[in-house]
Amino acid sequence: MSDTTSQPVQPAGSSRDREIVDARVIVTCPGRNFVTLRIETHAGIVGLGDATLNGRELAVAAYLTDHVIPTLIGRDAGRIEDTWQFLYRGAYWRRGPVTMTAIAAVDIALWDIVARLAGLPLYQLLGGRSREGVLVYGHASGADVDATSEEVGRFIEKGYLAIRAQSGVPGLKKNYGVTRIKGAYEPAESELPLETVWSTPRYLTSTPPLFERLRRDHGPDIELLHDVHHRLTPIEAARLARDLEPYRLFWLEDPTPAENQSAFELIRRHSVTPIATGEVFNSLWDCKELIEKQLIDYVRTTLVHAGGITHVRRIASLAALYGVRTGFHGATDLSPVCMGTALHFDTWVPNFGIQEYMLHSDETLAVFPHDYTFRDGRLHCGESPGHGVSIDEKLAAKFPYSPRQLPIARLEDGTMWDW
Repeated sequence: MSDTTSQPVQPAGSSRDREIVDARVIVTCPGRNFVTLRIETHAGIVGLGDATLNGRELAVAAYLTDHVIPTLIGRDAGRIEDTWQFLYRGAYWRRGPVTMTAIAAVDIALWDIVARLAGLPLYQLLGGRSREGVLVYGHASGADVDATSEEVGRFIEKGYLAIRAQSGVPGLKKNYGVTRIKGAYEPAESELPLETVWSTPRYLTSTPPLFERLRRDHGPDIELLHDVHHRLTPIEAARLARDLEPYRLFWLEDPTPAENQSAFELIRRHSVTPIATGEVFNSLWDCKELIEKQLIDYVRTTLVHAGGITHVRRIASLAALYGVRTGFHGATDLSPVCMGTALHFDTWVPNFGIQEYMLHSDETLAVFPHDYTFRDGRLHCGESPGHGVSIDEKLAAKFPYSPRQLPIARLEDGTMWDW
C-alpha cells in the first residue's frame, strides 16, 4: 500500500472539468442595476459572482470584459488563491473599488464552481457551520419620530430582533436613509446626482430624542442600530456616541469618514457606544489600524467590494484576534448573489456579529432565484451546492441598464459634504 499522506488535496473534479471555457458579464436593472459575472467550466459547471458597484456599474463591467475575462479562459477554476493573487498582484495598480469589485466577482464565482463540483453548500468548504442561523437587521425609517417608531413596531411584528432606525431631520427636506416609498430604500434614483442639503447641528439635536422614544415605545430587548453615513467630524461623532449611550445601541455606523483611521481614537476616548464601519473599504489595509487598535467593534467590509471570500476571510481572521466582529453591508445595491454568498460566509465565520438585510424587489428576486430564507429574525442559507443563487438570463434581458447615480450632500451654505 502506497503512502498518500503527503499528497496535496486536490479541488473536486479533474483539471479538465475545472478548465474555464467561457466567462461573460450580465448587466440587468430589475428595479436597480446589477452586474453579474458568469463563469463556465469545461464540465458545464457555472459559477456566478456579483460585480455591482452602485452608481459605477459599467466601470466594473468594462474592467471585467476588457481586462479580466481574457485572462481567465483556460485557467483552472480550482486554483482560487492563485487566480486571486494573479488578478491583484499582477494588475500592478492595486486596490480601489473598481479593481476589487471585479476581483470579488471572479473569486465568488470560482468558490461557487468548486462547491458545485464538490456537491456541497459553500459554507462546508469554508469549514462548516458555526451557527444555525444568521442574525440580521432591517431598516425602519420615517419622516419624523412618530413615523419611525411605528415602522420599528412593524419590523418587530415581522419577527426582526435587530432594527436600524433612521428619521427625518426637522428643517431638512430629504434625509439619508429615509424612504418616501414603500419598500427598500434605494438612494441611486436619478441619472445625474441629486443634490441634498445637510445640517449637522439639526441632526445632532434630533437624533438622541429619536432613540429615547424608541426605547420608551419598544423596550430594552430589541437591538437598535443607527447609520451616521460619514456625516460628522470626529469630535461631533464622539459627542453623538456619548449622547446615545443611555439607549444602548447595538452599534453606531460610520460616524466619521474612515480615511484617517486614527480619527476613531477620539470617539473611543469619549464613549463606549459600539462602532461599526467599513462598507466602503476595499482591502485589509483600509481597516488594519482600526482593528489592531480596537477602535471599532464591527467591520462592515462586504465580499463584493473587498476582493471576495479569499480576501475578506483574511480581514475576518485579523479582526478575530482583536475581538472585532463582522457586520457585513447588505443593502439592495448588492444582488442576491452577494447576499447568498455572504450568508454562507456568515454561517461559517467564527467572529460573526450581524448581517444587514434589505428586501430586494419582486423583480430582482425573480431574476435571481435563491435558496436562502428568513425566519425568526435570522436568515438561513440553503443546502444547495455552491452559494445557492442563480440567474434567469432571459428575464434579466428584459430589464436593460438604466443610468443612475448616488446623491451628493451640501451644507446649508453650499459647501460640499460627505454623502
